[in-house]
Amino acid sequence: MERQTVILLVVALVAIIEPAAGKVYKECQLATILQNHGFTKSLIPDWVCLIMSESSGNTAAKGGPNSNGSYDYGLFQVNSKYWCGLNGPAGDCNIACSKLLDDDVTDDIACAKKIYQVHGFSAWYGWKNKCSGKTLAAITPCSV
Repeated sequence: MERQTVILLVVALVAIIEPAAGKVYKECQLATILQNHGFTKSLIPDWVCLIMSESSGNTAAKGGPNSNGSYDYGLFQVNSKYWCGLNGPAGDCNIACSKLLDDDVTDDIACAKKIYQVHGFSAWYGWKNKCSGKTLAAITPCSV
C-alpha cells in the first residue's frame, strides 16, 4: 500500500510540474510556424536565430529579473516593463505576460510583430549578440 501511495504522489507531482515545462520547438518547427504566420521568408532565419538565442525554443521560458526589475516571457522573451502586464492584459501588446508562457504561440507572434514594427530586431539582445551580422543558415520548414 505504501508503494502505491508513493507512485500516486509521483504521478500527481508530474501532472502539476509538466505543464510548466512548455513546448520546446526545434529550428525547422519554428520555421514552419513562422512561415504559416506570414513572416517574410527571407527573415525567417533571423527570427529563428532570435528565438533560439532568447528562449532556446521553449514556450515557457521566463528570464530575469532584469536590472530594472522586469522579466522576459515566452519564445520571444517579451519584456514585462513595456509589452505585457504582470497582473493581466497591459503594455503595448495588451496581454498578460503569463499568456506568453503557454503553448499557443499566436499571441506571442502578434506581440513580437508589434515589437519588430517599432524597434526591428534590435529590440532583442539575443539577436544583437548572436545573430546580427552573422551569416545565418537557411532553415527548411518541417512538420510541427
